[in-house]
Amino acid sequence: QVQLVESGGGLVQAGDSLRLSCAVSEHTFSKYYMGWYRQAPGKEREFVAAISWGGGTTFYADSVKGRFTISKDNAKDTIYLQMNSLQPEDTAVYYCAADIYCSGYGCHVIAPNWGQGTQVTVSS
Repeated sequence: QVQLVESGGGLVQAGDSLRLSCAVSEHTFSKYYMGWYRQAPGKEREFVAAISWGGGTTFYADSVKGRFTISKDNAKDTIYLQMNSLQPEDTAVYYCAADIYCSGYGCHVIAPNWGQGTQVTVSS
């Protein structure tokens, strides 16, 4: 089971940007996607974005399309989430996830394996 370590969260104001990073301990080829989920206080964990192993295919939640960009650097075994135009409703703990299955109907985690998460707080 791969180890996932998130970083890059913080406290920002509405309209600001942040870039999250996820270091992956063993990043070998997989047919599944990797990506990001988030969980706000009192809410269920929700899908944010996913990227294929080669980086050529991405999926986004409707709530972040056009504002967030997922990318990866296989040489560094790292996945990134560039978050622009942050809004208070983006406040949550952000988790990196492996083994995500994606199709035209959406994405879901095949085998839950979460990092410790990184807190993102957006003030208005």
